[in-house]
Amino acid sequence: MSVIRSIIFYIGYFIAMLVCGVLFLPPAPLLPLRSRYRLLNLYNHFIIAWFRLVCGVRYEIRGLERLPDGPCVLLSNHQCEWETVYLQLLKPPVCTVLKKELLSIPIFGWGLRLLHPIALDRSKPARAMKQVLIQGKTRLEEGLSVLIFPEGTRVEPGKRRRYNKSGAVIACRAGKPVVPVAHNAGERWPGRHWVKHPGRLTLVVGEPIETVGRSPEEVLAETEAWIEAQLAEISEVPRPRDENAEAAPRETAAS
Repeated sequence: MSVIRSIIFYIGYFIAMLVCGVLFLPPAPLLPLRSRYRLLNLYNHFIIAWFRLVCGVRYEIRGLERLPDGPCVLLSNHQCEWETVYLQLLKPPVCTVLKKELLSIPIFGWGLRLLHPIALDRSKPARAMKQVLIQGKTRLEEGLSVLIFPEGTRVEPGKRRRYNKSGAVIACRAGKPVVPVAHNAGERWPGRHWVKHPGRLTLVVGEPIETVGRSPEEVLAETEAWIEAQLAEISEVPRPRDENAEAAPRETAAS
C-alpha cells in the first residue's frame, strides 16, 4: 500500500511542479520579494497537504506561537526533503543556506534562485564559510530570517552528526535570536528512498535562544542539546549516544 501511495504522491508532485513552473515562474521576477515568496510558496503548501492526504501522514506541529516577530536564525535537524519544503512556510520570507547544485534542477532550482538563497560550493569549505557569514548577516539586516541545517547534510533517523557553528555565528554577529526546530520527518519521508510511510510526523519549534553577549559555541551547545532532547522524545527510532556521533568539522556550512 505504501508503494502505491508513494507513486500517486509523486505523480501529483511532478504535475504540481510543472504547473507552478508554467504559471508562477514567469511573473515571479516582476514581484517584490515578499510577494514572490507568497506566490512560489503555494507549491510548498500543496506538497505538504498532498503528502498528508495521499501518504496517510498525521501532522503534529508544536510551538508556532514561540516564533519571534522579527528576523531570526532557524536551526533545524536535517533528515529529508520534507523539512526543506515545510520550513519555507514557517516564517517567510526565509533565506535558506543550501548547496548550489540544487539551483541547477529544472523548474525547482529556477524557483529557488528567485528566493535569494545562500548557495554554497561544498567543495570549497573555507569560501563557503565566509560566504554564509557575510550573506547571512546581510539577509538578517534586510529583514529576512535565515534557515540553516547545522548538520550540514541529511542524517538518517537514529544517526547523529556534529553540528557546525555557522548559524550560531551569524546570529551572534547580527544580534538576532536562534530558533531551534526538531522533527522526525525522515521516518515518514525517507531521505534516501522514494517509498513514503504513514504515521505521525512531529515538528517542534523551541523558545528563541538569545545571542546578545553570548559566544557562538555557547549558543550552539544550547541549540544542539535542545534539538537532541526533542528528538529523543518524538522519534520512533532510538537516538544514538553523543560519543557515537559522526565526526564532522564545525567550521563548514552547507545543506
